[in-house]
Amino acid sequence: MTDYSRLVKAYDIRGEVPTQFDPVIAERIGALFVRLTQAPCVVVARDMRATSPELAAAFAAGANSAGADVIDTGLGSTDYLYYASGSLDMPGAMITASHNPARDNGIKLCRAGAAPIGEGTGLESIRTWLETDDMPEPVRPAGTTTRRNLLGSYAAHLNSLVKVEGDRRLRVVVDAGNGMAGHTAPAVLADLPVELVPLYFELDGSFPNHEANPLDPANLVDLRAKVRDSGADIGLAFDGDADRCFFVDELGLPVDPSAIVGLVAARELTRHPGAAIVHNVITSAAAVEIVREHGGRPVRSRVGHSFMKARMAEHDAVFGGEHSGHYYFRDFWRADTGMLTALHVLAALCEQHRPLSELVAAYSRYTASGEINSEVTDAAATLNEVEASFRGVDGATVDRLDGLTVELGDGRWFNLRPSNTEPLLRLNVEAADKTAMTELRDRILAFIR
Repeated sequence: MTDYSRLVKAYDIRGEVPTQFDPVIAERIGALFVRLTQAPCVVVARDMRATSPELAAAFAAGANSAGADVIDTGLGSTDYLYYASGSLDMPGAMITASHNPARDNGIKLCRAGAAPIGEGTGLESIRTWLETDDMPEPVRPAGTTTRRNLLGSYAAHLNSLVKVEGDRRLRVVVDAGNGMAGHTAPAVLADLPVELVPLYFELDGSFPNHEANPLDPANLVDLRAKVRDSGADIGLAFDGDADRCFFVDELGLPVDPSAIVGLVAARELTRHPGAAIVHNVITSAAAVEIVREHGGRPVRSRVGHSFMKARMAEHDAVFGGEHSGHYYFRDFWRADTGMLTALHVLAALCEQHRPLSELVAAYSRYTASGEINSEVTDAAATLNEVEASFRGVDGATVDRLDGLTVELGDGRWFNLRPSNTEPLLRLNVEAADKTAMTELRDRILAFIR
């Protein structure tokens, strides 16, 4: 018996194939997705995993059986699926397990216009229906599936949103990690002033070179070396379904994602003066300062795409960024797209002649710890104890928007929040310099551990 509480997660559906997730379940989810959305037509895309074609076909068959037509757009990144959902104004399903190991697969779902489906917006209904074996009766005759390749129009749309131009030609290393950027990057970058240096573009869901998770520094080692060895101006690293993008400068050094938030926010505020910019609770204070300095309105959010997208809609924000490498754009149906973010950074480079390290230095003002995980027996009790130890400290402000955030002045702050799925507390610390950051980090870790 499949444990649907483990398969259907807060933001998507993800599990090991075939022990947790198989074509039979995918077909049921396809039918339930039509029940949830009441859509006469849905759009589907898939990643390069060995199990994705069969799962995509099963999902489509389920949707057809429930009375919906299906547009199968074939191989694509998750933001390609969001483009399809937005441009066609249809609910969509992306067959992917993102950066998970090769044995896993899953589905990311959205409503028409790429509106997210997660916990609280419909995914819990699908979980309940699966658990109770509550399958819908078809409301229409069985639908049909047609194939349509949207890669060219996806690439054209992204390039219509950002113009990468100037008298500077860039050498760009792209590490696709054998994931979907190996399929989408050549199409998006083809006509730009860019010499593309590909790294692991072969689509291979077994991930033979390294995990397709650039959040782990170990998976940036090859990209960093290639940037240095090839004399490149920039390196781009995408995760398996290519919705996240991380950056490496010309020295082979990783760029702080919060600096990218600040850089893109400044660009978008030039086009949309006074607009709101959404950031999550672990984004650097530098990004918040930069938004204000450029006349924008910073809006805090909980970590996670469903919360970010909801805050963007609430405030009509033009852009949103997370430290995890997810970046959201109002012009892209408020969906996250690593490729559009990459175009913004390439455009910023092309418009001047400084190296990337100097360009992003203006957006990096503090020293961060990075995310540190600690296993605890009672996350809620530990959070309460940490809060009590800091509440009342001179100058300290405390909030519980997402876990516990404490601001101590002099550029010092930390956020401690529980994992959704594991008995872990995740700590992020920032301060004006390394000494102050280390002192605060070690003080909190000593208390937790």
